Amino acid sequence: MIALRPVLVPYTSQTLLTSHGKPTLMMKHRNEMSEKKLVYKNRRVGILVITTMAASFSSSLNNIACGLDLRMVAPDQTIEEAKNGIQNHAKGLLQVKDLIELKAWREAQKELRKSSSLLKQDIYTIIQAKPGNERQNLRKLYFNLFNSVSKLDYAARDEDESKVLQCYDKIVLALNEILSEL
Repeated sequence: MIALRPVLVPYTSQTLLTSHGKPTLMMKHRNEMSEKKLVYKNRRVGILVITTMAASFSSSLNNIACGLDLRMVAPDQTIEEAKNGIQNHAKGLLQVKDLIELKAWREAQKELRKSSSLLKQDIYTIIQAKPGNERQNLRKLYFNLFNSVSKLDYAARDEDESKVLQCYDKIVLALNEILSEL
C-alpha cells in the first residue's frame, strides 16, 4: 500500500502529493503543464473578447443615428465649415417638430440624434476657437441645449407628448440663444 501525503514546496504556495516523501517527476511535469495551459487559455479568451469588443465598437461608431457618437470635433473641419453647417443642422433639429406632430416617435428620435450630433460637432468646433473668456457662457448654453435634446429623446422614447413638446420649446429657446452668441 502506497501512502500519499502533502508536502509544501519551499518558496511556492503549491502542495505536491508525494509517495514516501519524494515528489515524482511526473507530478511536477503535470503541474507545470496545467499552469501553462491555463495561462494559454486565459490569453486566448482575453484576445477573443478584446477583438470582439473592438469590432462591435467600430461598427457602432458608423451608425450615428442609432447610438452614441463619441466624436466631438470633425478631424479637418474649419471654423467656416462649422459656421456654415450650423444653420443646416439647426434647421434639421427644428424639423423634428413635424415628426412629433405625427407622433412618429422612433423616426423623431433618429432624426433628432442625427441632426443634434452634427450640430454638436459644429458648435463645439466654434466654441474651441473662441477666446477663453467667452467659452464659459457658450459652454453653459451648449450644455442647456443638448441636455434638452437628451430629455426630448427620452420623452419620445416614453411617447410622452406633453413632455416632448415642453422639451422642444426649451430646445428652440436654447438654440436661438446660442446662435445669437456665436
